[in-house]
Amino acid sequence: MSGAATRVADATGNWVDTHAPPWSRPYLRLSRLDRPIGSWLLLIPCWWSAALAAGVTGIIGRLPLTIGLFLIGAFVMRGAGCTWNDIADRDLDALVERTRSRPIPAGQVSVAQAAAFLVVQALIGLAVLLQFNRFAVATGIASLVIVAIYPFMKRITWWPQIVLGLAFSWGALMGFAVTLGRIDATALALYAGSIAWVIGYDTIYAHQDAEDDALIGIKSTALLFGTRTRQALTVFYGLAVVLISVALALAGAGFPAWIGLAAFAGHLIRQILRLQIGDPALCLRIFKSNRDAGLLLFAGLLVDAVLKANV
Repeated sequence: MSGAATRVADATGNWVDTHAPPWSRPYLRLSRLDRPIGSWLLLIPCWWSAALAAGVTGIIGRLPLTIGLFLIGAFVMRGAGCTWNDIADRDLDALVERTRSRPIPAGQVSVAQAAAFLVVQALIGLAVLLQFNRFAVATGIASLVIVAIYPFMKRITWWPQIVLGLAFSWGALMGFAVTLGRIDATALALYAGSIAWVIGYDTIYAHQDAEDDALIGIKSTALLFGTRTRQALTVFYGLAVVLISVALALAGAGFPAWIGLAAFAGHLIRQILRLQIGDPALCLRIFKSNRDAGLLLFAGLLVDAVLKANV
């Protein structure tokens, strides 16, 4: 079986496996472009902050460009982060049923090839970052420390999801850094709310591998919470909504933003009610549905920013 033909276990019905040139597939899989949900979840806090910051200023002239650059940057840097994660976790991935088909443990690419691809992606991400002001550039670069240490957290703490939250929520700061040239209390409240959201949805995701993780000594909040996961999600998703509410209040957000937040909260409640931690396929579907939850809030923030600019 050729390396190019080998699909990753949880990647089904995607364009990489069906339409991408065979030589490119291992690299696109390293970037998770066969499973782009992680890129969306990295992007959404960027879009939240860009729209909320534009609403604060009442100026949306550069908002489309900012949204577009964040889109490119999130997908590229998610790819770089996943490539680094796969390099660091290659031995552990080989021991877990769902991850042993990833490109490195499956023998589709070597570590050296993956490292070279990591550099290419990082350089593209840097090119995007340099389109912003100096404060935003420095803010973006600072996130690399968290990205670098994340793969090792599951070895030493039951709470690697906190570190993932710190990394995946960084975009909640970037919109304010780009638009306002500062990080204020509004940005920090949005960041904290996003972290709570990430802890919740990644706990759901981790339940897919809970049995394998327990056998090989990988730690996660899924194993920590176990049968209490629904209660834990209630706490973290509730905290996310409260903290984002604080951010909206500090920003003087209008009615559309609050409607978006209500839709976001309703989606999270539905996730909690549907969850069955013993059903990996359902866990994956609920996890992926967080893209739609995040986009509902973004839509409200975007409409609010546009209406404020037209006043």
